[in-house]
Amino acid sequence: MKSIQAGWPRPLGATWSQHGVNFAVFSNRATRVEVCVFDAASGAEQARYALPARTDDIWHGLLPPRRAGPGTHYAFSVHGADGPQLGNRFDAKIALIDPYARELSSTMPLRSLVVDPSFESGNDRPPAIPWRDTVIYELHVKGLTRLHPAVPEHWRGKYLGLTAPPVIEHLKSIGVTAVELLPIQSFVAEQFLLDRQLTNYWGYNPIAWFSPANQYAVENAVVEFKSMVKALHAAGLEVILDVVFNHTAEGNKAGPTLSLRGIDNAAYYRLLPQDPRCYENITGCGNTVNCENPQVRSLIIDCLKYWVEEMHVDGFRFDLATVLAREGNGFNENSAFFKAVRAEPSLAYIKLIAEPWDVGWDGYQLGRFPEGWSEWNDRYRDAMRAFWRRDDGKIGEFAERLAGSSDVFRHNGRKPTAGINFLTAHDGFTLNDLVTYNDRHNEANLENNSDGNGNNLSWNCGAEGPSDDPAVRDLRKRQMRNMMTTLFLSQGVPMLQAGDEFARTQRGNNNAYCQDNEICWVDWRLRDDNLDLLQFVQLLCQLRRGHAEFRRDTFLKGSATRAGTKDVIWLHSRGSEMGQEDWKQANLRTLGMWFGKRHGAVGRLLLLLNSSDAAHDFRLPPAAAGKPWTCLFDTARDTRDANRLDLSHHYALAYSSAVLLEC
Repeated sequence: MKSIQAGWPRPLGATWSQHGVNFAVFSNRATRVEVCVFDAASGAEQARYALPARTDDIWHGLLPPRRAGPGTHYAFSVHGADGPQLGNRFDAKIALIDPYARELSSTMPLRSLVVDPSFESGNDRPPAIPWRDTVIYELHVKGLTRLHPAVPEHWRGKYLGLTAPPVIEHLKSIGVTAVELLPIQSFVAEQFLLDRQLTNYWGYNPIAWFSPANQYAVENAVVEFKSMVKALHAAGLEVILDVVFNHTAEGNKAGPTLSLRGIDNAAYYRLLPQDPRCYENITGCGNTVNCENPQVRSLIIDCLKYWVEEMHVDGFRFDLATVLAREGNGFNENSAFFKAVRAEPSLAYIKLIAEPWDVGWDGYQLGRFPEGWSEWNDRYRDAMRAFWRRDDGKIGEFAERLAGSSDVFRHNGRKPTAGINFLTAHDGFTLNDLVTYNDRHNEANLENNSDGNGNNLSWNCGAEGPSDDPAVRDLRKRQMRNMMTTLFLSQGVPMLQAGDEFARTQRGNNNAYCQDNEICWVDWRLRDDNLDLLQFVQLLCQLRRGHAEFRRDTFLKGSATRAGTKDVIWLHSRGSEMGQEDWKQANLRTLGMWFGKRHGAVGRLLLLLNSSDAAHDFRLPPAAAGKPWTCLFDTARDTRDANRLDLSHHYALAYSSAVLLEC
């Protein structure tokens, strides 16, 4: 029997069966491809075999069971004409990571591993939460549990840490329905960070898209990731992955050759036409993946299918998603990538979320993604921050964002749920820091505080950094409640950043991507210190879940139906409906949002908002017959006492406050 047989061109990667391990890899320009097998203990190369068959541009071969099986460490060696000036980067001396590797070794240098895909999934089923009922919780696998005192110590900062009952109970107590994990595809740190004794904490520097990062595993990343998903599903929580297909850790022309570059550089990356030695850098990370190449699109689609079918995830948030739909000179909302996603049955019912921009020309594409996609709505973020910061001239846009951003998303049959509303995310200030710092404080990043966004629309409430002033502390807490109010009671899908529910801080660092330490790790002691804020967020989630008015499938229009009712009426503090001249008032900072008739009910919910520095006497519309207005909460009051207030015709609306009334 030959040491290696022809095998099959599909599936790509290393596939174990009773026949042995089949290896298959795409390369259009290669002249020879070898698979190298390594000793797991010493890392020494044991043998190498030239893949004996080529079907189209797929090189493949089958090693018998005695030569390879689950746990085998392997890499590809790819031969070809080296000529950077022609776009080639072949170097047969480099052992390359398999683009389809399901797992990487935990040793250095990194090797691909053959895996046994068997796993007892039992009755694991996706929760399948409708978009209108979805509340997303963005978290970092390590950061959420690294300091959690009730998580077993060896699980802290690991996939299994998210399965600990106290963690799941906390998530359920808030009312979130999905966790969105910062990148867990295998990644490495950039050399310039290592030189500074820092690391890439966020993980936006991938090297193997199919492989879960070993950094978050106790022993076996694949098994423990599957166990995590199974446990979260059992609790009714969906799992969304933040995925990075726009660039890789191979960086610019001076970066390391780890995988795609050495396999077929010109196929996998967008090269500068005038100088193929260099890469198009519309990601800001040194290179850009070439989704115009059909084989590259297939790689990404195969990867998405794997995470859904084998790892059971429920959706994806695509980092710098505009890159994936660039064709020719710009973004194409009918791109081949979007068509490929739409054509794949296993991706038909999962959640697809775009970060709708990149750093290239015409890279900002909010609202232009096709039906079936939702998008991070940074216009929502900015409008909420500006309104509560008391900026002039924001009342109109503020109302539009509360109502679901129809100006952005109302086309091609899209719904308010096309918008992912967020106040904060991993990139930027935490909610606490948003009301504590006017300026970024990124000194720990060792870039002279020059990195990160300088325009945060933040307000420190009168003192920069932590303060012992009771008035400042009270206003900050109130501002956090105000912003949380608008987040949970707006149309669209709310996304909460981990720890914001109890005022987590990053000490003013708004670009903490390289801080694998207490700056980024969630401090669970703050949960007890800010229990009032946590309880308020829990109340908001309950109200959102209990009232269809806050989670509609149609945009709020404000126009009358044939029956003479309106889905929403915008009120001036004098009690009358907002007119055209009212919307033009640059210094207007109070607004009433009266929800109209829905499902046979009369208008019964009224949201009052005041971002000004003065109290306002808000004249209330008439309540339902025989029912006085009742206060469900007032961010300027103790929420435990708010619902005892029965009202008639006026409400004393405190400065910087939000109030929800019901009749």
